[in-house]
Amino acid sequence: MDLKKLPKTEFAAAVAQIAGERNIDVQLILDSIELGLISAYKRDQKEHGTIIDEETKFEAELSPETGSFKIVEVDDDKRKDVTPPGFGRIAAQTAKQVIDQSIHEAEKETILTEYRKKIGALISGTILKIDGFKQTVGVGRIEAICPREEQVKAEDLAVGDKKLFLIKDIIKDESGRSDIILSRRDPEFIKQLFAREVPEVGNRSVIVEKIARNAGVRTKVAVSSKEAGIDPIGSCIGQKGSRVQSILGELSHEEKVDVIQFSKNLSQFIAQALSPAEGVKVVSVENGTAFVTVPENQLALAIGSGGDNVHLAGILAGVEIKVQAEKT
Repeated sequence: MDLKKLPKTEFAAAVAQIAGERNIDVQLILDSIELGLISAYKRDQKEHGTIIDEETKFEAELSPETGSFKIVEVDDDKRKDVTPPGFGRIAAQTAKQVIDQSIHEAEKETILTEYRKKIGALISGTILKIDGFKQTVGVGRIEAICPREEQVKAEDLAVGDKKLFLIKDIIKDESGRSDIILSRRDPEFIKQLFAREVPEVGNRSVIVEKIARNAGVRTKVAVSSKEAGIDPIGSCIGQKGSRVQSILGELSHEEKVDVIQFSKNLSQFIAQALSPAEGVKVVSVENGTAFVTVPENQLALAIGSGGDNVHLAGILAGVEIKVQAEKT
């Protein structure tokens, strides 16, 4: 219902004010009030000892012009006014909580509709509460959650910290409650950071082809460009490392980020994926396994702490990588 079409009565003005302040459709407010009136009527009847059959249908006929109403019992084609005498005062008292909650849910749904368009994007949020299962994060006028499985173990975040999050999804639980799900662990978080800090990624003149991430430890990002004169790695690193440093500043202090050149040539890509190790030679690739040799002084770099470098390189290339030192 259009705000401008509501008559200028006290009731209409109040509804219009709520709709305007909370950015909610007028009809949603009127529908919420009608539900509240029916709920109040049933409660009032129960308090007076009247038993209402669960199959009995009721409707609230609410005038948007004046705010006057009546409760109607609907039986097939018959409609009976069952509004109790003096019910207006009782309704105003008992329905307020229901109406407020309904309006709150309508407001939340309006906000969620906007956030559904932003799934996959970054958003700034302030951590409001932390427990063993989730972080509750304030994002604009609503709260979102970052579940434990979407958090980075190496990050020691505290209430009040302001961070960037990936809007990963909006889910509805068994009770019907909808929640915005945030993540700082998903590899897409890294991709969106690059899109934010590197204009060439944002305008797609540089493409993030693949990402392999051990959140909080190490991330490998494979990039490419089909546009002449654009160095994809240099674009992502930035002058004196300025762009990648901005990205690292948003991550755990322990996490390293390797930016490598993507290649459709598998052997070449494997060699580049094992960066920062140099002198990599791909001996063979058989049945999903790549056999690789490196100079002895590069072996530790190729494997990485806890095997993370060779493991992530394998994820990027889509093969298991077995690396050993060159025989002398």
